[in-house]
Amino acid sequence: MRVLIVEDDFTSRKLLQTILSPFGECDIAVNGKEAVDAFEASAIAGRPYDLVCMDIMMPEMDGQEALKQIRAVERKHGVPGQEEVKVVMTTALDDPKNVVEAYYKGGATSYIPKPIDRQLFVHLLKNLGLIQ
Repeated sequence: MRVLIVEDDFTSRKLLQTILSPFGECDIAVNGKEAVDAFEASAIAGRPYDLVCMDIMMPEMDGQEALKQIRAVERKHGVPGQEEVKVVMTTALDDPKNVVEAYYKGGATSYIPKPIDRQLFVHLLKNLGLIQ
């Protein structure tokens, strides 16, 4: 499994990397702009990501805008809807509006609240068919 972790907070980034690295290769981006650039580069190289874990609130470009641009990159490269990358939004926000915006309107596959519960997150990855 190839994973792109998009998180501006160092501690959250390391936690996600610790949880996900046993399941495959993890790349890191610290904001939405870096995420879109990394996603585009992986598509061009023919090595697409299987999972993007992305914080909603980040500097430079937030997770919602990055998600829209990632979906645009997929359309540009002819990725059919059923083969779109799984995107799990992470948020510490106690703000249902932002979650609804990202999850229902933005094309996110799922979301998980912070602090991230390791067991809950692994269970979600199994449900998404990303791990055994």
